[in-house]
Amino acid sequence: MTDTLLADLLATPTPPPVPARQADPDRDYTRQIEVSGDAAEVTVRGPAEMDPDSSAADVLRAHRLDPADWEVTGFRSSEWTMPNGEPGVSARFSFGRRKGGTVERPSVDELLAVFDNYTPPTRTDVESDGEWTYVIALGDMQFGKADGDGPEGTLRRAMDCIDKAAELLSQYRYRFTIEHVHLAFLGDHVEGFVSQGGANVWRTQLTLTEQIRLTRRLMAYAIMKLAPLVARLTVVAVPGNHGEAVRPGGKGITRYDDSHDTDALISVGEALALAGEDFEHVQVYVPDSDELTVVVECSGTVVAHAHGHQWRSGKHFEWWRGQAFDKTSAMHQADVLLAGHLHHEHVDTDGPRTFIQVPAMESESTWWRHRTGTRGAPGLMVMVTQNGEVPVKEVIR
Repeated sequence: MTDTLLADLLATPTPPPVPARQADPDRDYTRQIEVSGDAAEVTVRGPAEMDPDSSAADVLRAHRLDPADWEVTGFRSSEWTMPNGEPGVSARFSFGRRKGGTVERPSVDELLAVFDNYTPPTRTDVESDGEWTYVIALGDMQFGKADGDGPEGTLRRAMDCIDKAAELLSQYRYRFTIEHVHLAFLGDHVEGFVSQGGANVWRTQLTLTEQIRLTRRLMAYAIMKLAPLVARLTVVAVPGNHGEAVRPGGKGITRYDDSHDTDALISVGEALALAGEDFEHVQVYVPDSDELTVVVECSGTVVAHAHGHQWRSGKHFEWWRGQAFDKTSAMHQADVLLAGHLHHEHVDTDGPRTFIQVPAMESESTWWRHRTGTRGAPGLMVMVTQNGEVPVKEVIR
């Protein structure tokens, strides 16, 4: 009985595992072409039953190259294992352009006539089929820090941005069917007292308990604002470097999930469980034991969350590839990676995958301003996503 009670009290709200998806040609099959003058290299990868010859011809057609104008000059094939564990085949073709004949040139007059005959499409109230998820992502509040406009300025700005994001939801519903909102807190919610070996204590205006209290209240404020607007609300928090609970000797940690950033959301989640049916459609998620990331499915898009202190600036995709190499990792399935830490907006894509780094919510880092002359551009980001696509990304300040 005692062991069960202890386990129940220490349990954390981790998200359900993302099931392995079936092979998707647009994501799992590689189709690559490189053309240089009269030579072309085509690489295709797919399931074992794939016909490499026809697939290579399809690649040529997709790039408006007539397969009849090209002949195979080299071929190499090998086996590989697809992301879903099934066997696959990889083939590389070398093509040379067939000699003789002239290249047919399109008529410029016919091309220009397209403008005269063009009829703009009729806009409907909802332009896209199926349910989409509205994502709100913010982080790096670092409550307690004296820099910029201090804790009060950061708190007011965070509340204003959350209000604006809630209002903007109604506008996006003219274009998308949205009944799921996903709220992501991306770490460094508190300034804490472990950064720089505790040297930040002198520039921290609030006690640790006050910093945590502000974080809890802001999380609760956002949930109470958004919950009445949707049929489903998911909320995630991940640990940041400032939110680490303890750092013995200035270097070590206890567990990677031992964080005030995530424990604040756990506390809010416990309060929601007591709040009754008005919040039954709200789920809160934090990392599993000794983990730093959370992965949640949002309308067919697998969204991963990390603070961002795990990689160096500009190395996000290298880190992501390393994590995805482990097939047991939830990062293996991710379509989108949300992060903070570096305090500025940054959007990057690699094939079908999207990396989104949100700006900080604090107004500035005085140390960074003295070093570079750059002040902050605080805010949060909103996105609309479905099935791995993120057609809308907007900064709210």
